[in-house]
Amino acid sequence: MARKKQPAPKSTNKAKKPLFIIAIAIVLIAFVLYWLFATSATAFDEKSRMITIEKDNTQKSAVLKVFEEAGILQFPSLLGIAGAPLNIWDKMKPGRYEIKKGQSIFDIVRMLKNGRLAEVKLVINRVRTKAELAKLISKQFMTDSSKVMEYLSSNDSLAIIGSDTTLLFTKIIPDTYNYFADASMQTILQKLSNGSKNFWEKNNRLQKAAAINMTPEQVYILASIVDEETNYDSDKYKIASVYINRLKKQMPLQACPTIKYAMNDFTITRIYEKYLTNPSPYNTYKVKGLPPGPICTPSPKTIDIVLDAPQTDYIYFVAKSDFSGYHHFSNNYEEHNSRAKEYQKKLDEYMMKKRAEKP
Repeated sequence: MARKKQPAPKSTNKAKKPLFIIAIAIVLIAFVLYWLFATSATAFDEKSRMITIEKDNTQKSAVLKVFEEAGILQFPSLLGIAGAPLNIWDKMKPGRYEIKKGQSIFDIVRMLKNGRLAEVKLVINRVRTKAELAKLISKQFMTDSSKVMEYLSSNDSLAIIGSDTTLLFTKIIPDTYNYFADASMQTILQKLSNGSKNFWEKNNRLQKAAAINMTPEQVYILASIVDEETNYDSDKYKIASVYINRLKKQMPLQACPTIKYAMNDFTITRIYEKYLTNPSPYNTYKVKGLPPGPICTPSPKTIDIVLDAPQTDYIYFVAKSDFSGYHHFSNNYEEHNSRAKEYQKKLDEYMMKKRAEKP
């Protein structure tokens, strides 16, 4: 009896193929997840870089182009892949974002989805005009300086912080202020105003101002003049005492920095007689008392110097003829006039020498 022929064993290749494909897929998925979640996506050495998404460019192609042109990411295309499942493109918030060194694509996508804008620092030192302040603000925030200027020039806008266009700077204490990049003008000024309020409520400043019969605004205005007179703190104390004495005696302040402000020319190095006829209310040679507003944002230290000004009998001061930057103080006009002539003579000699040295 013949044996039946046994069927040949089926090939296992077909069974192995799906397993191989699955393994490859798992590896690829793991690789992609690794790149999305665990690997640094940045391509720069700095601590961080800023990138700005403009208001009218929040579409996927526009955002990816911004990242590509900035050279921030190693593989910009991964941003498009990772952003699709989270649908970040339809709700993209315009503004300035901070990309930190070592961030993963997933971290960046999540930041964009949540609209987590960067913090910006508004550093205010000495500012003399609203135009300077507008330029400073527009550099840090996504707004045009002309629009900022329009806001700063509106009493209706400034009424929110209890100020006006003349006394605006009295609400600003030079310091560093942190904001989000999309902060509105109201938010910016409110924070500055709160900082000013906190400043005056510390270290008995309100009590010290009352003790010299001045409001915080008046102290601020006087400090702005003192701050423009000299950089030497030792002289600032005496200059503050001179001006306080002049105010008490109802004498004109005759402060040269106010003439520069009145003429809107801060390059002036010498005050001539012709300048003193300027009809501006900031001309303290013609108008008695303090000017209507500050002529700069004085340093906090200078404000404290005015509050702590010593009691003296000084009425006059003039720059020393050695050009050291220090001043000579006196309580009578004769002595002051003698020192002023001495300084004027030395200055004329210096100017003649400079002219002679020119080719």
